[in-house]
Amino acid sequence: MARDIRSPAQWVQVLQALVARELVDHIGLPVRRAADVLGIAPSAVSQYISGKRRQVPVDRLAPDDPAVVEARTLATKLAQGTHPGSSSARLLLEAAARLADGLREGSATPKPEGARRAPDRELARQLKLRISAEQGSVSQCMSLAQKARDELTRAIFRQIASDSLRHAEIVASIANHLEQGVSRTLASGITREDIERLIESERMAEAQTSVYIQKHLGGVMALLAHSMRADERKHDELLSGLLKYGFGENGRRAKNAG
Repeated sequence: MARDIRSPAQWVQVLQALVARELVDHIGLPVRRAADVLGIAPSAVSQYISGKRRQVPVDRLAPDDPAVVEARTLATKLAQGTHPGSSSARLLLEAAARLADGLREGSATPKPEGARRAPDRELARQLKLRISAEQGSVSQCMSLAQKARDELTRAIFRQIASDSLRHAEIVASIANHLEQGVSRTLASGITREDIERLIESERMAEAQTSVYIQKHLGGVMALLAHSMRADERKHDELLSGLLKYGFGENGRRAKNAG
């Protein structure tokens, strides 16, 4: 299907159908609210949901198809904020342009560098299951965010939805590499010094404010502050791991030599 779509204008129609379905079927917005978010008529959303207005068989797209991933990301952004009319159109056009550019470049894009091996079918199946589970979590959390009556409780569910969406995108990227026989990659375009500077700035920000802030908050506010501290610890673990594993033997030798 994707090979028959060439222009951003055609991709906009596909994305509108996919985003309308995400907003109504998965996130749980009413048709009228989804129409307001997308900046289109409610009848158009209803037709996208029923299939009467779909010019391409979007139901046959796999969960990790780039168009589905773009639509899910866009639907989550639109549901979380206020993006009526022209802003929604701009986001749709940007996503459509990315899809069109990616399709044009796909055949000429070299395979990622890294250790190669034959694809593991069971691992691929498990990754698809994980993508599906993370997508289900996004839908549940966004529905709960819609039901919550205060902004801070909504923030909790939106944070979990955002995390799950990011997890699904990470797993989809890993699956794409594995399909190409790539089972190990290294960091590129950055240096160890870049990472070390970022670690230092993150630790300074955490040390200066987090303990004081959390001490003076309660209830859901304290929970959100605690989640921020947990994120900072996760960032520290990721960046330290990147230093340890992301540059390979050459990177370690260069560091020791310095």
